[in-house]
Amino acid sequence: MRLALPAPRRPENAMKIETLNLTPLQPTPPAPPRKRRRVVLGLALAAMLAAAGYAVLHHDTAPARPAPAKAEQAPVHELSRRDIAVVEARPLALTLPLSGSLTPLAQATVKSKVSGVVLATTVQEGMNVAAGQVIARLDDAEARARVAQQQALLADAAARLALAKKNQANSAALLQQKYIAQSAHDTTSNAVDLAQAAVDAARAQLDLARIALLDTVIRAPLSGVVSKRHAQAGEKLSPDSPVFSIVDLKRLTLDAQVPASDIPRIKVGQEVQFRVDGFGERGFAGKVVRINPSTEAGSRAMLVYIDVDNRDGLLRAGMFAKGAVTTEKSAARPLLPLTAVRKGEGPLRERDVVYRIDGGKVVAQPVTLGLRNPDEGLVEALDGVDAGATVLALPLDGVKPGHRVKLPADAGATATKG
Repeated sequence: MRLALPAPRRPENAMKIETLNLTPLQPTPPAPPRKRRRVVLGLALAAMLAAAGYAVLHHDTAPARPAPAKAEQAPVHELSRRDIAVVEARPLALTLPLSGSLTPLAQATVKSKVSGVVLATTVQEGMNVAAGQVIARLDDAEARARVAQQQALLADAAARLALAKKNQANSAALLQQKYIAQSAHDTTSNAVDLAQAAVDAARAQLDLARIALLDTVIRAPLSGVVSKRHAQAGEKLSPDSPVFSIVDLKRLTLDAQVPASDIPRIKVGQEVQFRVDGFGERGFAGKVVRINPSTEAGSRAMLVYIDVDNRDGLLRAGMFAKGAVTTEKSAARPLLPLTAVRKGEGPLRERDVVYRIDGGKVVAQPVTLGLRNPDEGLVEALDGVDAGATVLALPLDGVKPGHRVKLPADAGATATKG
């Protein structure tokens, strides 16, 4: 009797190998071992983590992609009214500062020509007077007595002359009849000459007496303003005693001291602009009329005399004035602020340029400069810019040619100031 024994159990791999050997045309993928499964799971997990990290990074940086494009664009600078200037065309002048006191061109101290007691004065300080106006009267009693005396002396001399002429006529008749000698006739003729001289002298003394009588009435020698009264009613005056001082304020002279080194720049006819304390910003004008040929003692300066028209009478004698004389003046040309001019860069490094604003963009504009006035801070532009152009009035950090700018709303009202 044979016992049926169970077939021996083969390993799983052996069965698969056997199957593979039996059916080579239809292979069956072997199941991965446990170790390989762990490796595959690890790789899958790493891939998932990498994908998640990339997604997070991609999500955070996505909005920042346009940033490089923005950095490449030029910035837009917003300018203030003080940053720009609109070019203005007008004459430019060079000036020389000066100062001095105002003095009347015409003034007089009226003095008494005769002696006498002041009866009355008709004007006071600060009053306007006209030429020939009576300003004082003296007691004329003595002067009238002299006139009467001289009239009597003239009449006596005239009578003596008439008698001498009669005697001359009689002697001439006697001489013709040869009743007298020639010498006697000559004596009568000489008497006539002496009588005539006495008449002339008496007439001259009468004229002097009449003039003295007229001089008891004191009149203004010129039109002007009474600046001082020297005599009062009741005072006794002698000849040449001052009575009134009168100044004519219609024409004044500014006596200005100018250093001798600057005198070559001063010419007769040059214009002068000045201001006077008390009148604020109001300006006055004059012209150089004379230049003193010698320097003032101890000052190394020379006096320049400037004629001032003061028809309105605002200015007064003795006021102190400060101003400037125009020594050179150009034709009307575009003017630039000195602070707007700079040296160019690159190909323009040897040229003077200004930053002109054209269509909201900064452009480096070469210019040729002319007359400069440091006092006003302006310079002529002979070419390169025209009146009405807008330029940067001063250097601004970061503003370069090609940059875009935004002008203020009132940019059209800004201009170069003189």
